[in-house]
Amino acid sequence: MTDQLDPLTLPLHGTRLIEASAGTGKTYTIAALYLRLVLGHGGENSHGRPLIPPEILVVTFTNAATQELRDRIRRQLAQAAAFFRETGDGDNYLRDLRNEFPADKWLDQAMVLDQAAQWMDEAAVYTIHSWSQRMLRQHAFDSRNLFDLELEPNDQDLLEAAACDYWRFNFYSQPPETLAALLALIHCDTPQALLDKVRPLLKVQSGVAADPFAMLEQRQEMIRDTIASFTTIKAEKGLDTPAALLRARGAKTGEELRK
Repeated sequence: MTDQLDPLTLPLHGTRLIEASAGTGKTYTIAALYLRLVLGHGGENSHGRPLIPPEILVVTFTNAATQELRDRIRRQLAQAAAFFRETGDGDNYLRDLRNEFPADKWLDQAMVLDQAAQWMDEAAVYTIHSWSQRMLRQHAFDSRNLFDLELEPNDQDLLEAAACDYWRFNFYSQPPETLAALLALIHCDTPQALLDKVRPLLKVQSGVAADPFAMLEQRQEMIRDTIASFTTIKAEKGLDTPAALLRARGAKTGEELRK
């Protein structure tokens, strides 16, 4: 069943799925629900008791988003506190939220909101990876992990750095004509293109991950064998350069490719 989201009445217990597209006010809604959790608002739809910022877990995707959420929630708490004290302005949501409490309780609720705003430095606002890292470190004995375990959010940068290092070590030292022949042979002209060719081999197959060091050794051996074959064929066929060998095989040289 799909209902229109009302941040003032949304149940704050159980599991709730909120679907929203870009620009629909997701950050505002999170801050609005945060206010209710801090105030213990909602009756049957409440969490059951008021919560403090360290008890409210907010998880997002990027470090920039966590900082934005933390700042937005802090501002919303401070604005709501001023509105409950009747010393500041508020939108329709804050007006409706304040009206849910007796007027003689507004100052008490303003104090709760104020304290929560000052507590936001210790709020549990994390990225998925930073929260996972905290849990693994906090429960290192239970999870059988190291206390200084480091989580990498994405191995793409590491793989690209490895490909660039490999390219620089094995290709930059080759003479231009030999380099042109090698590039034509492997059909790659950048480290990224080489990585794209190797990437499928890095996937886990039959429950066993490929050994990247063995793959690199195989690739280096192939390059050594290719260079050795140039020398042998040159002697047998009288082809004095790798470019001549490429032309004999119908392939283009690096100079011809640039043209």
